[in-house]
Amino acid sequence: MAQFLSAAEAVAHIPDGATVAWSGIQLSGFAEEVAIAIEDAFLEKGHPRQLRVVHPAGIGNFKDAGLHHLGHEGLTTRWLGAHTSASPAMQKLVHEGGCQAQFVPQGPLAQLPREIAGHRPGVISKVGLGTFIDPRLEGGKGNSVTTEDYVRFIEFDGEEYLFYPAFPVDVAVIRATTADDLGNLSMEDEALFLGQLTLAEAAKNSGGIVIAQVKYRARAGSLNPQMVRIPSPLVDFVVVASSLELHPQSAAALFNPAMSGQIKAPLAAVAPLPMDEMLVVLRRAMMEIAPGATLNCGFGYPDAMGSVVAQEDVVDLVKLTTEAGAIGGAPGKFLYFGTSTNPEALIEQEAMFDWYNGGGLDIGFLGLAQTDRQGNVNVSRFSGRSVGPGGFIDVSQAAKSLVYCGSLTAGGLEVATGNGEMRIVHEGKYKKFLDHVEQVTFSGAEAVRRGQRVIYVTERAVFELREGTMTLTEIAPGIDLERDVLAQMDFVPAIAEPLGRMPAEIFQEHWGGLRAFLVDRQEAAATRSLKTSRPAASASPSK
Repeated sequence: MAQFLSAAEAVAHIPDGATVAWSGIQLSGFAEEVAIAIEDAFLEKGHPRQLRVVHPAGIGNFKDAGLHHLGHEGLTTRWLGAHTSASPAMQKLVHEGGCQAQFVPQGPLAQLPREIAGHRPGVISKVGLGTFIDPRLEGGKGNSVTTEDYVRFIEFDGEEYLFYPAFPVDVAVIRATTADDLGNLSMEDEALFLGQLTLAEAAKNSGGIVIAQVKYRARAGSLNPQMVRIPSPLVDFVVVASSLELHPQSAAALFNPAMSGQIKAPLAAVAPLPMDEMLVVLRRAMMEIAPGATLNCGFGYPDAMGSVVAQEDVVDLVKLTTEAGAIGGAPGKFLYFGTSTNPEALIEQEAMFDWYNGGGLDIGFLGLAQTDRQGNVNVSRFSGRSVGPGGFIDVSQAAKSLVYCGSLTAGGLEVATGNGEMRIVHEGKYKKFLDHVEQVTFSGAEAVRRGQRVIYVTERAVFELREGTMTLTEIAPGIDLERDVLAQMDFVPAIAEPLGRMPAEIFQEHWGGLRAFLVDRQEAAATRSLKTSRPAASASPSK
């Protein structure tokens, strides 16, 4: 039977030098009160210390919460994760070499607890090949004090893979909604299912302990067994949150029943985007959607796609998903990232990556921070500061087609639209189309080898990776090719003949044309399918 303890009492059971694995993305599914208790105990008593911190997704609110609490030298001495930017203190610790740091893509790290729980060797995956995770490049090392390789390159049956080894988990810190007196856990108010079950199994089968933070305590036997996500034999200690502020549903909301499926909110509840370069980019990007496609919305510009879906009233025509496990509805942006308003289904994070990596993802919409003439993309390191890939590598290698979304320049860019045209009011200070990206988070050469279609959409021009070469295919009305495009790039791209025009209607304040566009595309696809399915007419016999 699980013990119900205060957060301070629970963290007293964490030994020095432990490997501590966490559930969560931003603050969804994260045990904030437990993290605060660990920080307090370390600062007051010096224990626990020398922890190895493991987490698949970025955890924090980009200021003072999440794994930010564990970003103290001596508290965390080894870090293994996918992203640091949501936790400034942890990012600083990694950047300054205050701990060893190993970046791992979100998918393999989310799937690894299953392998640990089953006492299997680890995860064998193609995710990361040709990127900075590949030990033939950088091996995912986060700083100069990290010298040993974690990820290994292997060959199996003539194919290349990366091997992510399993390791014992001493402590799993997870979160749920309700615990009964026995320690059974349900997750009815959670916006996402973030591997809590497999983390608990990994810790228990490693001989470790499981600490669970919940909102509510219930009598034994009062939970519907179909609602129990983590059974009591997998739970050692339960911490009932002392306030709802320490158990938020996301980094931006204490609780929204439309994110956990209790209600369906009106689409008007999704805030519209202002008329700016982001809206133009997303409108043009969504014109790449194929009928019936399964889509992913990544961090950055694409995480605002849910707003465009709501504005354009096409939620029934597209299937937006997030790598955290939300399917359908309108995905949340920035501090709501990973969640969805009105999802039609929520599945486990590791199951979502199984679906993606096995070929279930048709189009990935991803952020565009830096790219180069070979079509490589960097979203993981800037000015020498590593932030990590999150789920970017998984999505970019799994999707059949990719649409990168971002502005052509950054830093003070101002644009104006009107009369179906784009005008640059103030150019950005930083070029994003470079001779060479600072770090390879996505390999253009690998994409060509895989046969992916890759599009790069900006507010003033659209590019495509054609035979390994960055090719300009469209330009916005009102934009001067030489001054506004080529002069803002470090290289001269190939230019398609003829050079197309971005649709003028996406540059007006109110568009409302996406639904008709997608319906027309669906009808055209249905017509083509009908024609190809009809048997050819046989010739009349000669008389």
